[in-house]
Amino acid sequence: MYDAFFKQQSGSRSTSTESPSLKNLRVRPAGHRVARDPDGLLPERWLIAQWPDDQAEPVKYWLSSLPEATSHTDLVRYGKIRWRIEHDYRELKTGLGLDHFEGRSWIGWHRHVTLVTATHLFITELRLDPKAAAPA
Repeated sequence: MYDAFFKQQSGSRSTSTESPSLKNLRVRPAGHRVARDPDGLLPERWLIAQWPDDQAEPVKYWLSSLPEATSHTDLVRYGKIRWRIEHDYRELKTGLGLDHFEGRSWIGWHRHVTLVTATHLFITELRLDPKAAAPA
């Protein structure tokens, strides 16, 4: 069912850069909290579906409000950036102590978050530096 739908709906919209496991098409998601366009229609959004070759149907979905002219490559990149954000947040909490603040003032919390963020920047720059010596 899904395969026929994506072939029928996205055949004219897919690009040569579209990967076999990621499909995209324009949809109008319905819901009671969706604001309508000035013309009264539901707004068009991108539906990106991750569909591995060995699965009978898609396993993950994303909705995006990016413009219709957005390329498939950009849709995938923006959809997958969430993983990087979650990874960095987990690193900030577990490795750098973002969640260890036990003070009572906003100023103290602000200082703590600033130092943790600066430390994260420093270790990220070290990790990305091609001239840095690799640990033995």
